[in-house]
Amino acid sequence: MGLTDSSAPTAVLHRIRPGRPAAKVAASPAVRVLLADSQGLVRAGFRVLLEDTERISVVGEAASGEEAVAIAQRLRPDVALIDATLPGLDSVQVTRQIASRSRVAVILLIASQDDEHSLPALRAGATGLLLRDTEPAELVRAVETLARGEALLSPRLTRRLIAELASRPEPASPSPGLLDELTAREREVVALVGHGLGNDEIAERLVVTHATAKTHVSRAMVKLNAHNRAALVVFAYETGLVRPRTDAGTIIGAADELANASDVMTAHPLAL
Repeated sequence: MGLTDSSAPTAVLHRIRPGRPAAKVAASPAVRVLLADSQGLVRAGFRVLLEDTERISVVGEAASGEEAVAIAQRLRPDVALIDATLPGLDSVQVTRQIASRSRVAVILLIASQDDEHSLPALRAGATGLLLRDTEPAELVRAVETLARGEALLSPRLTRRLIAELASRPEPASPSPGLLDELTAREREVVALVGHGLGNDEIAERLVVTHATAKTHVSRAMVKLNAHNRAALVVFAYETGLVRPRTDAGTIIGAADELANASDVMTAHPLAL
């Protein structure tokens, strides 16, 4: 017999090999993350934790605020995990620049419930606040939650947020012009959000359907450029739609209601 014809199609030769499994194409991680922390060891730990899920990929790292903004603009990750004490450009400014120039969701990692960056970060556009002692599984869940277009604020931080706002003697009214953008019903809805009510409770209070209450909240968020319900709470107190209360028990009760309602709240105006 002669030599094997070298012109035979390789596809035929492959088919006659028994037991050869079909090659699998590895799926790309669904969530792209930017890590911003001054300590390389911390970034390395976060990278291992997040990428171990095989659903998250760390696409960039930054050691300063300026680097975080530049990398976020260049790589456009889904989520930016920012340390509140990042050196260089202040973390609140980092949040503002990233949130205003892109659709990147920003999670700010803070040291304690009393961290001075919390309120300014929410005003600047942060869509998530987490304590640095958050459990690893909770951090992964938070990253994936924000990547889906939702907002996250832990119940502990929600309680602290409302308590701090309610302790202020007078509203600051930083943006009175925005208040004029709201209809009378939308102002009423924002005030109810400020009191800690969820959509179902707002619907019951106003005697409307859940969908109608949801629509009012969504429209108010769009007009106020609010990224989550916590931002609506800040606005409600600072503009005087909700007056500070002196009854500590009432404050804690409202805070617990909001914490239960908005631990994970959709930020997209059409899916809130």
